[in-house]
Amino acid sequence: MDALGLGPDMSVADVGSGDGYFTFHLAARVGPAGKVYAVDIDEGELKKIRRRAKADGLGQIETVLGARGDPRLGAESVDVALIVNAYHEMRDYDAMLAGVFRALKPGGVFGLIEAEDEPGKSRASYHDRHRMPAEVVREDAARAGFRFLREAPGFERPEGRKEFYFLVFEKPQDISAVIPSP
Repeated sequence: MDALGLGPDMSVADVGSGDGYFTFHLAARVGPAGKVYAVDIDEGELKKIRRRAKADGLGQIETVLGARGDPRLGAESVDVALIVNAYHEMRDYDAMLAGVFRALKPGGVFGLIEAEDEPGKSRASYHDRHRMPAEVVREDAARAGFRFLREAPGFERPEGRKEFYFLVFEKPQDISAVIPSP
């Protein structure tokens, strides 16, 4: 979360939130005056998040039922967007990245954590293997209008023997020169 510059009172989107593991960590970081949008296409997972957020008194968490190619977030509504171990699942990746780009405020930060894989394979194979090469993500993000900032320290998950990278991008302050692909 430090790598994303996340702090109190900020708004953040957890895109592909699943059961909300990161959603609740993000909520602790932004505090009660911040906002966390837990975005997923699975209403059952969002229901779990709503139930836990209510039980824990976390009014800063709002669930959003996204679509396969659209996070369904308001334009320039978030300071930070995060996708963790879900990008490889997104079949409409260009549309999804365009939606994330729209949702970020100018100068907003976009973090993506994914399991590394070898480049040169088909998108379907990445989906099936639950991995995605970092260079493919960087190309996709550039095409969407994002500017690459840095690679933050990743991590390794011993079970499943997966190594995860952590890429950090920015929506440029001046987007007049950037025309993202739909």
